[in-house]
Amino acid sequence: MISITDLYHVLTAVVPLYVAMILAYGSVKWWKIFTPDQCSGINRFVALFAVPLLSFHFISTNNPYAMNYKFIAADSLQKIIVLVVLAIWSRTSSRGSLEWSITLFSLSTLPNTLVMGIPLLKGMYGEFSGSLMVQIVVLQCIIWYTLMLFLFEYRGARMLIAEQFPDTAGSIISFKVDSDIISLDGKEPLQTEAEVGEDGKLHVKVRKSASSRSEIFSRRSHGPNSGVSMTPRPSNLTNAEIYSLQSSRNPTPRGSSFNHTDFYSMVNCKNSSVSPRQSNFGNLGFDDENGIGGFGTVSRANGVYGQGNAGYPAPTSAGIFSPVTGPGAKKKANGTTESGKDLHMFVWSSSASPVSEGGLHVFRGGADYGNELGVGAHPKDYDDFGRDEFSFGNRPGVNGNDQEGPTLSKLGSSSTAELHPKATAETKPTAMPPASVMTRLILIMVWRKLIRNPNTYSSLFGLTWSLVSYRWGVQMPAIVAKSISILSDAGLGMAMFSLGLFMALQPRIIACGKSIAAFSMGVRFLTGPAVMAAASIAVGLRGTLLHIAIVQAALPQGIVPFVFAKEYNVHPDILSTGVIFGMLIALPITLVYYILLGL
Repeated sequence: MISITDLYHVLTAVVPLYVAMILAYGSVKWWKIFTPDQCSGINRFVALFAVPLLSFHFISTNNPYAMNYKFIAADSLQKIIVLVVLAIWSRTSSRGSLEWSITLFSLSTLPNTLVMGIPLLKGMYGEFSGSLMVQIVVLQCIIWYTLMLFLFEYRGARMLIAEQFPDTAGSIISFKVDSDIISLDGKEPLQTEAEVGEDGKLHVKVRKSASSRSEIFSRRSHGPNSGVSMTPRPSNLTNAEIYSLQSSRNPTPRGSSFNHTDFYSMVNCKNSSVSPRQSNFGNLGFDDENGIGGFGTVSRANGVYGQGNAGYPAPTSAGIFSPVTGPGAKKKANGTTESGKDLHMFVWSSSASPVSEGGLHVFRGGADYGNELGVGAHPKDYDDFGRDEFSFGNRPGVNGNDQEGPTLSKLGSSSTAELHPKATAETKPTAMPPASVMTRLILIMVWRKLIRNPNTYSSLFGLTWSLVSYRWGVQMPAIVAKSISILSDAGLGMAMFSLGLFMALQPRIIACGKSIAAFSMGVRFLTGPAVMAAASIAVGLRGTLLHIAIVQAALPQGIVPFVFAKEYNVHPDILSTGVIFGMLIALPITLVYYILLGL
């Protein structure tokens, strides 16, 4: 029987987490203490230091030789059961799809164990339950999150192949992917080159599109030694600074008050003269009669910024200018003007900060974890800004709108919260390359993402140290231990604080609609625990261990699956609702489970 004292201990462990989250939410939503750009900096700190060190601390202090293998087996069996059921459903049902299978797997099996699970279960069942949660964290980081990446990259590879090789995919026997391509997530235009070997089979090389490469070259050519000063100068554009960078993107042009004076006031050239008609600023063109274009859609360019001799890091919120069509400017079918030139510029709001540039992020989405801050005369407010404030940050690049950005050739993910997604090229009956070829391609892409994720290193280093420490009794030097503890001790509170910032920057708490939100919450808090209970009983868990297994399965949605969903644009609104709304209702739901199981 659960006593009042037991409930008090649970609340003592969990309520402080909600206090940190509420303070962060109020700091942005009510009191306006933090700007969106400052939130991005906080999230970057959490992603790069606080959470990885928190993970390292828990894993390195857990004895791997005293793991409860029945508990681990129950957790693994739950995930395997869900995977098998979803695989059968996606193959046999007309409603089944890879996207929905990935989303439902995330909702039902990947809870927020590190941030919420450890303190909550410790308050309910004591210190030994915290050790069980750490064991789950290790498996999540090393096995299940890697499997999620594998599924997402498999989806991206299928889309690319179906688009580029609809009739000849079965003849492909090898893929070679350029080293500057980090992911097949569809955020960047790619091109493929196929060569027919002596055996009549195709050998495919995947690289960034030629226009994307020229964009990189243009930025590199404008580095510190190029004779062009990239220092921004004041202009009559409200709250904006202009960085002139050649781009291959062709967003829809919109009206702009930008004029030639604004542009040339931003450029200093050494030992050369710049005129409106003869510019040494690269492959830039403009229209004398009509000026230079309007705001375009925000997009990402993975693996571009921060390379070569670029004078400045990529701005966090970049809008793209393109030439404006007018009475004196006709456009060709490819989107360029008659002169064959194409002028694009990135606009960096003066409130943006390089601290938010692309990097390795876990609790951010564009900033990476991607900011959608408006620029020029159309700044967005707090609510519109933070949609992408969390991200796994394996993609370097500027942040932008996933839905409007460039995609794999013509294929971007159209996966949203629709129950009846429209047919895409992925549903075409296209023969795929041999399984070994596909597996090698996907493993290459997964590896490239993992090595750019700080949590990968923290988990592996923590596991390695625990194996050594508990095997030979080696103690970590006090200097090193205290250096790590300073940040790891702040990790839990900062993670919840960062989550509160993320919640405050969202336009809506329930982003996917009430019916789908109710469905996803049912999967999260009912289906997941039910399957876990069945798996636990099947492997022989009883008593307190069975209760711990069920309660941990009823924790709120994990943050990392949402980050993946945002990066690959696979139902990110559903996972966002799962994180935010799930966190709000998680405490009463887990308390109900705790009380019922204790009767």
